[in-house]
Amino acid sequence: MTTDETTHERASKGSTGAIQSVDRAVSVLEILARLGEAGVTEIADELEVHKSTAFRLLGVLENRGLVSQAQDRGKYFLGAGVLRLAGAAAVRLDISQEGVPVCRELADELGETVNIAVLDDNAAVNIMQARGSASVTAQNWLGRRTPLHATSSGKVLLAHLPMTLREGLLARALARYTEHTLTSTAMLRAELDATCAQGFAIAAEELELGLHAVAAPVRAHDGRVIGALSVSGPAYRLERDRLPELAARTALAADELSRRMGYGF
Repeated sequence: MTTDETTHERASKGSTGAIQSVDRAVSVLEILARLGEAGVTEIADELEVHKSTAFRLLGVLENRGLVSQAQDRGKYFLGAGVLRLAGAAAVRLDISQEGVPVCRELADELGETVNIAVLDDNAAVNIMQARGSASVTAQNWLGRRTPLHATSSGKVLLAHLPMTLREGLLARALARYTEHTLTSTAMLRAELDATCAQGFAIAAEELELGLHAVAAPVRAHDGRVIGALSVSGPAYRLERDRLPELAARTALAADELSRRMGYGF
């Protein structure tokens, strides 16, 4: 066997081992969800592995807050980290479900593409989309990750982040997509402040030439911004002088979705 073949075989085995570890870790969570709580021996028996393997898996999950241990009984149970992950998933599910009628109505009224985006690390990802009559040939944005600084949805999400998180993202180099993309941190910071003040964001040919978009924040029951509702279309239909008017209409729709999410009650 050659050196390259040996290296490939080791890498393959390592990859298989990593997948097996992930599978076992998920199985531990499923066991605890089913049983409520369980000890190391019980989990090892369920997984059909040695106790030391089960103990290592539980240790990793405990460090991540996904499981906790009752010190008096030595039993393990699901930790608060699972609730955090479930809550994030529930928010995405709720906002996309509640957003359907709001986005459909707005898309029908304006004839353009309407999206709901949420923050995903350092990008905005579109989780729901409705197309109006004029946008039948528009590109599909659903599931697409887009840069925060070059899109209207991204600017809304970035603008409403806690200041430390916002500044951390602004410390990174800002990629240029068109000649209109804001790559100056100072200029972008000023636009983000304006976004918070006026209640909407505008992106005019900043991601793609010929593409204009406006967006407004969607809030949860506690006032946190959990998404951005946007309207996008070609620049020849969404002329620059119309964008503030469209942004104000989009903000009204975003307010309606926020009410559906429990904000203001």
